[in-house]
Amino acid sequence: MPKVSVLTAVYNTAKFLHQCLESLSVQTLSDCEFICIDDCSTDNSLDILNEYAVKDSRFKVIHLEENQGQAVARNKGLELATGEYITMLDSDDWYAPDTLEKAYKALKDNQDADCVMLRLMQWYDKDNVVPFPNKVAEDVVMSGEEAFRLSLDWSIHGLYLVRASIHKQYPYDTATRLYSDDNTTRLHYLHSNKVVQCSGEYFYRKHSESMTNACSIRRFDYLEANYSMKQQLIGEKVDEKVLTFYENHRWLNLIAYYRYYKAYEEQFSRKEKAEIYLRINTMLKTIEKERIYLTLKLKPWYYPYHSFRLFVFWQKIRSLAKGSWLR
Repeated sequence: MPKVSVLTAVYNTAKFLHQCLESLSVQTLSDCEFICIDDCSTDNSLDILNEYAVKDSRFKVIHLEENQGQAVARNKGLELATGEYITMLDSDDWYAPDTLEKAYKALKDNQDADCVMLRLMQWYDKDNVVPFPNKVAEDVVMSGEEAFRLSLDWSIHGLYLVRASIHKQYPYDTATRLYSDDNTTRLHYLHSNKVVQCSGEYFYRKHSESMTNACSIRRFDYLEANYSMKQQLIGEKVDEKVLTFYENHRWLNLIAYYRYYKAYEEQFSRKEKAEIYLRINTMLKTIEKERIYLTLKLKPWYYPYHSFRLFVFWQKIRSLAKGSWLR
């Protein structure tokens, strides 16, 4: 059994792929397997993957005949993973040479830990590399529930190694093309006994053209991803306090995404506007009003109306009072 399995989903990232794969091949922790899933790329990504598989037996390549998205691709790799711990590396990102060694050591030094967070480095260019602003000091050990709560508002990030038994039980959420794989991170945290941190660096390439950064209707997939997360928490029969905490998080997200839409309304087509309204209205009806904290209900503009007209009306009143949808 290898110590670590790394899952890398690949789709048309040939110009970055050598750096990604090379960072795996030079890891100082050699007892690893690298499972690369080509998600029906149309560039020469598959050729590059096969080159590495030929010269290094730790690389295993899966080719999908139809593009199905990162979460589905990673799950295909997860089925084959045999490591003691499992992690992922996006195909346009890379590790420092000692990343996996440091992560594995942190887990072995903390025998009651199931998960270890990497040190996330946001790479804009070679002269602009910024550490992710975690709100938890690196020497702090978190319970699984603490890490779950902190991950919701990105007080901590979601790049880590996790015990294989947990990852196998909770594969990547495929409810939406974007964002729903974040749900998997939160379930992994929630079901970990302890979550530790290490200094092993993950370099995350920041793209201005990324779909998660672009002004696109696909950003609203986040609302359905949130709903999928809620359904999974219900299915897991989690503590009612956890479910209530998440419902309040979901309500705040719904408000934030409506305000985002109003701020950039002119950039959406008439058809897209109708779809966005439908999606927000649909999600509004799923909010459990009785779970929303009284302090939030009493806050101006935050009462959870199920009526879409009332919801829009009060958000409009807020915009007039504040003078801008962006505030």
